[in-house]
Amino acid sequence: MKLDKHYTDPRLVELYDHDNPRGVDTDFYLALAAELQAKRIIDLGCGTGLLTCELATGERQVTGIDPSPAMLAVAQRKPQAGRVEWVVGDASTLRQRNADLLIMTGNVAQIFLDDAEWADTLRYIHQALRPGGHLAFESRNPAGRAWEQWGRDNTFEEMETPFGPMACWLEVLDVQNSQVHFVGHNLFKATGEDVVAHSTLRFRSQTELADSLRQSGFAIDHLYGDWQRGSFTEASRIMVFVARRE
Repeated sequence: MKLDKHYTDPRLVELYDHDNPRGVDTDFYLALAAELQAKRIIDLGCGTGLLTCELATGERQVTGIDPSPAMLAVAQRKPQAGRVEWVVGDASTLRQRNADLLIMTGNVAQIFLDDAEWADTLRYIHQALRPGGHLAFESRNPAGRAWEQWGRDNTFEEMETPFGPMACWLEVLDVQNSQVHFVGHNLFKATGEDVVAHSTLRFRSQTELADSLRQSGFAIDHLYGDWQRGSFTEASRIMVFVARRE
């Protein structure tokens, strides 16, 4: 898996939390962990660890896994970071951990472009969970065609940063076979440098995701269409799965 510059460029990594602040998704996963009384939690693709650190309370054993050393370096500076086990890696580093709950947030599930890679990821997750343990993640609903709003007109933002004034925007380059290839422009105005981050996401349908979960040994306990736990419909912008290892 090749990481785009949002996860490797030191300046963009430092600004990641500005672009991805705490939100209703954070509240959803915190509430879910509490309801499941999860004691051993894995945050796969934890990034800068915003949610990971909030999960690390009480007697919980929390592990944050991410392939970007730069992202984990930011995570390790956060409050509660000392209570988290940080691992540089991907799903293949999970092994058997007897976890109660594994989460993938920030639409991490969409970075697995190939069906075989997604199936392998689910297999590793299944092995990492205890019997009856839960997997929770979200993915954008392809019927919502979110990428149609990912142009300069809709995404342009100017901001002051520790690196000087910046302008950022998205640009879609190609949409093919449920994969969307786009770039994020990050213009540092003081120097004129535009750091262009190339990304590709897979937009799997509700049926594709549900089938892949069942084929990997999971039962789907809940499928929500928003962070308030509303029912999923074709008009929902997101799909939030809560699945259980059988």
